Amino acid sequence: MNKTAIKNFAIWARNKLIADVRYRAGLVGITEQGIQTALPQSDATTEFYDIGTATPYAISGQTVVRQRRNLAEAIRRRAEDADYSSAYRYIMEEVAYTWFNRLIAVRFMEVNDYLPGRVRALSSESGKIEPDLVTTPFDAELNFTAEEERTVLQLKQDNKLDELFRLLFIKQCNALHDILPALFERRSDYTELLLNLSVVDQDGVVWRLTHDIPEEDFNVEQGGQVEIIGWLYQYYNTEPKAQVFARPSGQKIRKEDIPAATQLFTPDWIVRYMVENSLGRLWLEGHPGEGLRANWKYYLDEAEQEPEVQAHLEEIRAERRTLNPEDIKVIDPCMGSGHILVYAFDVLMQIYESQGYSPRDAAQSIVRCNLYGLDIDKRAAQLAYFAVMMKARQYDRRFLTRNLQPMVYSTTGDEDGENFGSLLMVDEPGEVPEEPQSVYDLPDYERRLNVWNYRYLLVQKYHVVCTNPPYMGGAGMNSTLSGFIKKEYPDYKSDYFSAFFVRCSKMALPTGELSFFSPYVWMFIQSYEKWRNLLFQQKTIETLIQFEYSAFEEATVPVCAFVFSNYYVNKRGCYLRLTDFRGGMEVQRKKTLEAISNHNCGYYYEQSADNFSQIPGSPVAYWVSEQILSCFRTMSSLGDRYTLLAGTSTGDNNRYQRDWFEVSSTSISRNNEARRWFPCNTGGEFHKYSLNCVCVIDWENDGFRIKNHINSKGKIGSAVRNRSFFFKAGITWNKLSSANFGVRYVPSGYISDDTARMIVAESSENPFCLLGFLCSNVCKYFLTILSPTMSFTNSELQRIPLSPVVGTSTTNLLAEHNYQLSIADRDSFETSWDFKRHPLV
Repeated sequence: MNKTAIKNFAIWARNKLIADVRYRAGLVGITEQGIQTALPQSDATTEFYDIGTATPYAISGQTVVRQRRNLAEAIRRRAEDADYSSAYRYIMEEVAYTWFNRLIAVRFMEVNDYLPGRVRALSSESGKIEPDLVTTPFDAELNFTAEEERTVLQLKQDNKLDELFRLLFIKQCNALHDILPALFERRSDYTELLLNLSVVDQDGVVWRLTHDIPEEDFNVEQGGQVEIIGWLYQYYNTEPKAQVFARPSGQKIRKEDIPAATQLFTPDWIVRYMVENSLGRLWLEGHPGEGLRANWKYYLDEAEQEPEVQAHLEEIRAERRTLNPEDIKVIDPCMGSGHILVYAFDVLMQIYESQGYSPRDAAQSIVRCNLYGLDIDKRAAQLAYFAVMMKARQYDRRFLTRNLQPMVYSTTGDEDGENFGSLLMVDEPGEVPEEPQSVYDLPDYERRLNVWNYRYLLVQKYHVVCTNPPYMGGAGMNSTLSGFIKKEYPDYKSDYFSAFFVRCSKMALPTGELSFFSPYVWMFIQSYEKWRNLLFQQKTIETLIQFEYSAFEEATVPVCAFVFSNYYVNKRGCYLRLTDFRGGMEVQRKKTLEAISNHNCGYYYEQSADNFSQIPGSPVAYWVSEQILSCFRTMSSLGDRYTLLAGTSTGDNNRYQRDWFEVSSTSISRNNEARRWFPCNTGGEFHKYSLNCVCVIDWENDGFRIKNHINSKGKIGSAVRNRSFFFKAGITWNKLSSANFGVRYVPSGYISDDTARMIVAESSENPFCLLGFLCSNVCKYFLTILSPTMSFTNSELQRIPLSPVVGTSTTNLLAEHNYQLSIADRDSFETSWDFKRHPLV
C-alpha cells in the first residue's frame, strides 16, 4: 500500500473540496462574510444573486432554490451556538467530507466491481478520460425519468462532460442509498447544490483520486484492503489535527475538534494482535484443537501456570465451551473508520467456518449477531459502516441486496453523546421511536432512531471490547468534558483514555476480554496508580507489548498494546519489551513475531501482576527479577531519608531569566551580594556530577518582581517554593529529560527554578555519597522501573531504593573524583563562568 500517495492525496483533496464547495456557495451569495438576500427580480422558482460579475448569477427550479434556502438556514442555526464565520466554515467542511466519503466509497466499489450496475462511475476500464458512467449512462441500472433522459442526451450532445458527470454522480449516489443508506443519504439537500467535481480537469479530485493512488491498493483481489478507507480518513484529518495542536496555550479543545485531535489509525498488525489475543483467545479457550491458532500470527500462547491457577481457569473455560459463534458480541466503542471491526470480521469468519458454516451464511450472521461499533464522529461512523459492508460483500456476493445493516452508529443527535461519546453511562435506551407518519418526519425519525441504537449499544454487555481509545490530557479538555469525567470517573480523570479503560470494563461481561492500544504512561506514572491497582486486583493481564519510545510514527507518545480479562486470577501474563529496538513499527512487528516463536529471545517475559504491588507505586515492571523485587521490599527509599524539593516558577522565564553573558557582570551576585541577577539552577542540557549552569534569575529585592508577576488573567502567575532552602548546596537533576538521568552537585549560592529538582545536603553528611549512587547504573536501572517515560519528578525519585553502598568511603572517593573531572570538562567551554583557556590552545 502506497501510504505516501494516500497521505498526499487526502491532505490535498480536503483543501480542494473545501475550496470548490466554497466557490459554489459563493455563486449563490453565501460567503464567509455573510448571506446575501436574493435580488428584487427573483421569484419562487428563480433567484438572482450579485456575485460581482456583469450579470447576476441565477439559479432556477424549485429544488435548487429550496437547497439554497436550506443551506442558508443550516448556517444560521449553527451560528446560534457560534459566530457566523465559524458556522460557515463548519458547514463547508461538512459538505466537503460528505463528498470525500462518497468518492472514496464509490472508488472502492468500482475497482472491486461492487457497484450494482457494474459500470465504473469515476474511471474507465478502457482508459478513457471520461468515466464509463458518462460514456454509457443507461447501462448503469439507474432509474431515469423521461426528462432526465432528455437532459442526459442533450448534455452528451453538447459535450458538457463535467455537468453531465455531476448529474450522473448524484444519481449514482442516490441509487446507492438502497443498499448503503447510512453513507448515501437520499435527500435532495444542499450537499448536491455545492457539488463541484470535474472529470476532465487533471488537477481535479476525481482525476487525482483515480491516478495518484494505485488501483491495486483498493482491489481486494490484488492485495488491497478495506484498510485503505481508514488511512484516507486519518490523513484527511492531518491539517485539522495540526490546527488543534497549534491552538493558543490554555485554549481548550472544542467538541467538534475532538475527533481530529484524538483519533489515530491503528496499524494493521497491531489490530491483528489485539483481536487475535482477545476474540481469538475467548474462542480458543473454549474450543481448543480446532487448528485456528495456526491462522493467527500474533497470538501469544498462555504461559505455564501453577496447578491452582489452572484449576480456576478451567472453570471459566467450561463456560466458554458453551458458546456458539452466534453468541459472541464484539464491540469497538471508539471505532474510528472501523479497522478493528473489519479484522474482527475475518476472525469471526474463521470461527464460523470451523463450525461448518459457509462464508455466505457466516457473513450474514456476523453482521446480524456479532459486530458492534460506536464513534463520536459521524463521518468516521459512515466509513466504518461502509468498511463492514464491504467486508461482508467480500464473503457474500449478494450481501448488498439482503437488506442487512451493520450495528455501527455515531453519537450524532444525542447532546450528551456528542460531548461524551461512549463514556456516557446509560441504564436504559428508552422507547424505540415510532415509525414516521410522512416523508417530512423521516429526518427526525432517523435522528431519534440513531440515538436509540447508540444508547442501546451502551446498555448491552459484550464478550470482547477491543479499541484504540482517544488520547487527550486533562489540560486539553473543554469544561463540559472535564467536568463530566471528574464527576463520573473521579479516580481516572488524568486522561481521556484512562476513563475509557474503566468504561470499557463496565461494557464487558464479567468473563469478557478487553484489548487496547494506548500510551504506556499508565504503566508507570503516579497519576494512574489507582487504575493500575484496579487492573491488578480485579482484572488479569493476559499479554502486553511495550513499544520503543518513538516507534509509533503517527503520534508523539510512547505506546503499548495489551489484553486483559475482566476477572481476577493470579496468573502469569506474557509481556514483550521492545523498548531497545529503534526503527519504527516495522521493526517492532518483526521483533514481536520473533518473540512469539522464540521465548528465549531476551525480551519475552512472564510475570504475575501480583508482583507489581511489591514496588512502590505498583508500576508494570514485568521484566524485574526476584532480586530486584527484594530490593524494593527490604531497602529504605530515597524519600524515607531525604526531602525532595521543587523549584520556583517565575511565571515568565523570558522576562525573569537570562544567560549570564547577556547581562552586565557587575549586576550578577556571586556571593549573595545585593544585586539584581543571581545564579539560577535550571534544567539545561544533560550533564552529570557538576552543575553546567549559565542561567541567572532576577531576584532583586528578594524577588519582588517575580513575587508580584501578574499573568494574563490578572492574577499572581508565579510560585516561589521552598524559600528557606535558597542558596544552599545540594544535589540537583532535571525534572524532565529526553536523555538519561543527569544528577549534579550544586554548590551554595544558587536559586532553583521549576525545571530542576533538588535535595539539600545535611551539614553532617558528605553529599558526594548520595551523588555517586544517583549517578550509578544501579540507580539508572531502578529508574527504568519507576520512570521509563523520562519524567523525573519527586514522586518518581522518592521511591528509589537506597543501596547499601551509599555512605561508603569508596563511593565517596569515586564520586569526588568524577566531580573534579566533570568540572574540568565544563570549564573547557567559553560558556562556563570559570572558563580560563580552551584545553587545545
